[in-house]
Amino acid sequence: MKKILFVTPYPFNKAPSQRLKFEQYYSYLEASGCGVDKRSFVNEKFWAIIYKKGFLGKKIFYTLLGYFSRILLLFRIRKYDVIYTHLWITPFGPPVFEWLYCKLAKRMIYDIDDLVYLPGIKSDMNNIISGLKGRNKPLFLMKHADHVITCTPYLDAIVKKYNSNTTDISSTINTDTYRPKTDYIIKTEKVILGWSGSGSTTKHLRLLEPVLHRLKAQGVVFKVVVMGDADFRIGGIEVEALAWNESYEVEVIRQFDIGLYPLPDEQWVYGKSGLKALQYMAAGVPVIATAIGTNFRIIEHNVNGFLAKTEDEWLYYLQQLIDDEILRRRIGQKGAQVLEEKFSVNANRNTYLRIITESQHSLQ
Repeated sequence: MKKILFVTPYPFNKAPSQRLKFEQYYSYLEASGCGVDKRSFVNEKFWAIIYKKGFLGKKIFYTLLGYFSRILLLFRIRKYDVIYTHLWITPFGPPVFEWLYCKLAKRMIYDIDDLVYLPGIKSDMNNIISGLKGRNKPLFLMKHADHVITCTPYLDAIVKKYNSNTTDISSTINTDTYRPKTDYIIKTEKVILGWSGSGSTTKHLRLLEPVLHRLKAQGVVFKVVVMGDADFRIGGIEVEALAWNESYEVEVIRQFDIGLYPLPDEQWVYGKSGLKALQYMAAGVPVIATAIGTNFRIIEHNVNGFLAKTEDEWLYYLQQLIDDEILRRRIGQKGAQVLEEKFSVNANRNTYLRIITESQHSLQ
């Protein structure tokens, strides 16, 4: 039985970059005869405050605690056949821990889902922490891992400059949990425009503020449902804001009439796997997304979603979907079909199993 240790930044079932990628495959790995263990740098108490303002003393304490746990873990690494790490081993400074873990690991798999090494990317916590973050850590792990799992063609091409052993696996959705909606009738007077994500990314939804105000000025009655930031507001627009909770996540998304996925035109976007679009599609919700990056891989325009470049296009596609129940149904159902065929856990689990159970140890 292969023993696998997942060395992650965040606690289990909390961060989308983990929860909707490799964490979904733990049970499948165990069913295939693998032993799965996991150790996060951020514990549950740290997670509860990490993106909140203040709590500086507690954040310093929990950071030091995370480093202490990583030191203790060094003495156990050789007990595992595979070390699977995501983003970084420790967050700050040069790649000292990354070097140690790579040296001690029998086999190192590195999972990167973002352009976190770019010097212009700032932390959502504060600029001081952003300046201390070890940008060379992802580059070191790219070079020295036995295999690197990426999530977009753009990111995969970058990693291949440092390591030839890569596999591009998108974020995936568990379609045993996400079931597509069947009813596309707008039952109330208000159209539900939905957005789901983390509190640190609600700023992208604000890109649509002019579009939403124009839609309201045309007499369309709607509300925006936001899941992931209970304090989110847009002046003059009806907003129902909810904190994220796994217990109601799928049902909230299934209630959307249209799913919104706006993104800025910035370089780091090309490292994003289009997760929000995938969640909407899995729930059978017709999606409109910014025409950029991996959204072109996920969405075929006017087939399983819409890709918008300008405010006018966003407004036009919103109006089309709001006015046409048949169009909402066609786009939503096709989106769910594409999701199941290409971006579901069922479609990708054998790829994860193959990579993790490979025995070759390459010397990078």
